[in-house]
Amino acid sequence: MSTDVVVLGLGYVGLPLAQQAVRSGLSVLGFDVDARVVAALADGRSHVDDLSDADIAEMLAGGFRATTDESLIATAATAVICVPTPLAEGDGPDLTAVTGATAAIGRNLRAGMLVVLESTTYPGTTDEVVRPLLEELSGLTAGVDFHLAFSPERIDPGNELFGPRNTPKVVGGFTPGCTLRAAGFYGRFVETVVRTRGTREAETAKLLENTYRHVNIALVNEMARFCHELGIDLWDVIRAASTKPFGFQAFYPGPGVGGHCIPIDPNYLSHNVRSKLGYPFRFVELAQEINATMPSYVARRAQNLLNADGQAVHGATILLLGVTYKPDIADQRESPATPLARQLQALGAEVTFHDPYVTDWIAPRAGDLRGSVISADLVILVQNHRAYDADELAALAKRFFDTRGATTLPQAHRL
Repeated sequence: MSTDVVVLGLGYVGLPLAQQAVRSGLSVLGFDVDARVVAALADGRSHVDDLSDADIAEMLAGGFRATTDESLIATAATAVICVPTPLAEGDGPDLTAVTGATAAIGRNLRAGMLVVLESTTYPGTTDEVVRPLLEELSGLTAGVDFHLAFSPERIDPGNELFGPRNTPKVVGGFTPGCTLRAAGFYGRFVETVVRTRGTREAETAKLLENTYRHVNIALVNEMARFCHELGIDLWDVIRAASTKPFGFQAFYPGPGVGGHCIPIDPNYLSHNVRSKLGYPFRFVELAQEINATMPSYVARRAQNLLNADGQAVHGATILLLGVTYKPDIADQRESPATPLARQLQALGAEVTFHDPYVTDWIAPRAGDLRGSVISADLVILVQNHRAYDADELAALAKRFFDTRGATTLPQAHRL
């Protein structure tokens, strides 16, 4: 039985990709080393925010299958690697999952296949890590016997406007022929395909996108600190600056950065620059320093708010509202709420949390939202879910610290 595409890694990136391919009429196989994930999908249960159980049922009805059997990779015309690349020690990417998926493909690679890496990584990974392993295990040659490309994932969990189909897809091949083949594959279910000169350009494009955000968020986070000291309302400053119709894009301060992209991906680029060129990527390293210290800054502000009313942070009850890294999803990856809670606990505070999307966390879960807000010594809005009416909650609280600029009441303290 032949398959149009096998997607390796059925998480936040791979599963939406597989869904879009199924919807476009392609025969899709999903491969994952986690048997629990495969079993759940076979039963019609989703484990990612952007896909419901009904979405999985639709995929299954469209012929989607999930498996842990790597020999089935050989049935596919295209193999797409969508596995995680967490940080390793030294701030480079941990390529364990990438090499594992690559090896599985290499053992089952057939002449004429297309292999695409989507996992975010440092420039050169496709050519220096993936290609040699595929060639060694298969005995085939990239660009001659099989096609190889890199196409960075651009999944934005919770984004209701842009998904896999209408988000332009960047593609860079090992050879021009590889680029052409990869562009043709994605063109079957993505509206716009953007070609780069090669794999390194495609890899670096992804890192530039996230480094741009990382640096600009660091800029406004640092401005938040001195604007507070100077008595300047930064949120009003950003609102005013945003009226300029050219040359400005609004970024907003917060309690830190979360998710996979912003706190992690730019490090791949700075690590690559240091290891290959021997000097630092100073913008990225400074941005990382600023953004990484925001939870500590928020904890210090919380301590000062209590001190101003003659109350010690030690023994104070502090309620954190929203502990996910983005609003209106359950994803907690690299959420700044975690280091913030640990900082407050280290100061002796009794920390509880409330989040409509999270039941178990590192602190006890508050019961009734309204009652918990009223009884807490301090409430901190860490993530502004739609379920929260920030002004209403601020009016109920003894003290309310808004790290997201969601309140308008004068008694609320804003970052």
